[in-house]
Amino acid sequence: MRRIAISILAPVLALVLGCATNPATGKRQLNFYSEAQEIAMGREADAQITAQLGLVDDPALQAYVSDLGKRLAAESERPNLPWSFKVVDDAVVNAFALPGGFIYVTRGILAHMRSEAELASVLGHEIGHVTAQHSVNQMSKQQIAMGGLLVGMIAVPEVAQAGDLAQAGLGLLFLKYGRDDERQADDLGLRYMVDTGFETREMPKMFGVLEGVGEIAGGGRIPNWLASHPEPGLRRERSTRLIAERGYPPGEVGAERFLRRTEGLVFGDDPRQGFFEKGVFYHPELAFRLDFPAGWKAANERSRVVAVHPDQIAMVELRLAREASAAAAADAFLRQEGLTPGRAERLRVNGLAGVAAPFEVPRQTGSSIAGRAVFVELGERVFRLMGLAVAEQASRVRGDIGRFLDGFARLTDRDKLDVRPQRLALVELPRAMSFEEFLRRHPSEADARVLALINGVEDPAASLPAGTLLKRIVGERRGD
Repeated sequence: MRRIAISILAPVLALVLGCATNPATGKRQLNFYSEAQEIAMGREADAQITAQLGLVDDPALQAYVSDLGKRLAAESERPNLPWSFKVVDDAVVNAFALPGGFIYVTRGILAHMRSEAELASVLGHEIGHVTAQHSVNQMSKQQIAMGGLLVGMIAVPEVAQAGDLAQAGLGLLFLKYGRDDERQADDLGLRYMVDTGFETREMPKMFGVLEGVGEIAGGGRIPNWLASHPEPGLRRERSTRLIAERGYPPGEVGAERFLRRTEGLVFGDDPRQGFFEKGVFYHPELAFRLDFPAGWKAANERSRVVAVHPDQIAMVELRLAREASAAAAADAFLRQEGLTPGRAERLRVNGLAGVAAPFEVPRQTGSSIAGRAVFVELGERVFRLMGLAVAEQASRVRGDIGRFLDGFARLTDRDKLDVRPQRLALVELPRAMSFEEFLRRHPSEADARVLALINGVEDPAASLPAGTLLKRIVGERRGD
């Protein structure tokens, strides 16, 4: 009976104990987290994101974005947070924020921007999510459903701290903002732009860019866990209306400064970090190639390359092992809890020393998972290739997984080893000309629609004045 009573009272106690004042709006909202906890969650997740997604290796660009972000954050309602602004090494067009003031933009979105004010509009919006505590508000709402556990977390600080921080990390990025949160972040972003002297009319232009990316790519390849900024068309219309109604003064655009700073930025996926061609994965930096099963859905992620069977009954994966030898890596792998190990055996994989390690993963419900891992030594690194399949379906995919595990080899093809990414280059028009003429004079493998979008060109036949700075995409595109 006591347990039932606690369960019934939990939502009421949560609402009484968990209301706080929104720092950006002054209104009351649900929040079970102290500022210290909010910062701790963001800091922990920041370390994971930096390691897993990677940052653009350009200190000057990182400093440029960080300085601009901190200018905006200094005008916010929470200037004393440990604000951090980083450029993620990802071709996806996106930006996102974590609790506590940790904000990221991808190099993909930077490559599509045309001005410093556009960048300020994106950073200002993300700052707005942090100052209004949208993430911790969403997390607090989720915790109401935890019933009696929530009461225990509130009553016992040590339990609360453990429970809160257990939700930190990349899981924070699964949080979705509602339409009201997005509108509020847009409004706050406009406020910060005005307070720092930026041209607010660049915000709707940025929404137009995001809208164009979606139209060209059929929705783009933004992962669901980062797609927290829906409906750019509606937001473009709304921001245009608000700017006109409020009569914001003209501000700084900073187009040339921004374009000069982002010249040379990698555009699209970087083939140096791996690319697929006709079912083969090549990694020039690590000098290996690997055959993948035909028809499986494959993805090249920062820490692994993975492919999943069309019926989702099996998967294969490649990642680096931490140990210094194949034998040590196999031994550590087979000693994992929850895994039933088989007998490891030494072998050669296309002339490279390796160790094969069969295993099984029992499950309380349903079929067990049959697996085989192969650890291969190449140079000073050890690579772990792994195939997994639902045990009762393993015979269907045995051939595909076997070819994958046998398909790792040293990369010696100079054409693949010497591949370079596409990059942004600037051209200053020597005379007036149309964008169509510019494309004829400076041909590129890139889609003409993409080139028009990243240059803010709506009518390719219209004349552009002499001295206009236009972006080119130079280099050969590699990969399927």
